[in-house]
Amino acid sequence: MKLRQSPRLKDFQYAGPFAYHLTFVTRGRLPLFQPGEAVQSCLESLRTACERHGFDTLAYCFMPDHLHLLLAGREGSSLRDFVRHFKQLSGYKFKRKRAASLWQISYYDHVVRRDEDVRQIAAYIWDNPVRAGMVESRLEYAFSGPRELMEHS
Repeated sequence: MKLRQSPRLKDFQYAGPFAYHLTFVTRGRLPLFQPGEAVQSCLESLRTACERHGFDTLAYCFMPDHLHLLLAGREGSSLRDFVRHFKQLSGYKFKRKRAASLWQISYYDHVVRRDEDVRQIAAYIWDNPVRAGMVESRLEYAFSGPRELMEHS
């Protein structure tokens, strides 16, 4: 029997003042974010988890079957603790309204290197609905943000 290997970097602690581009996929890639109802619940969970675990949300975009996040950690932040709390909290709120689970197991992460421009990563995230042909401008898409950062980029 083959054991599932962790997609996380072995020698990196995922703690402290680093930025991360994360992608969470819905269970079975179902379009669970289309109605928008699940988006508001997840945004509340995101705010709570960021506050508790020392992260700032630099960009997010809820596509129908996945979520892109760009987070910046502060001293003492732990990405693993944040992800565990966010997925648990958002999944619990979702499950109360429906009988199904919200998230697939695991997630994709990219630790932003010091030489990468977080503004370009944020633009990539916000332009997802444009590339998918859902809207013509990133500002037309209701499920991206934070709006104040989008409008000034």
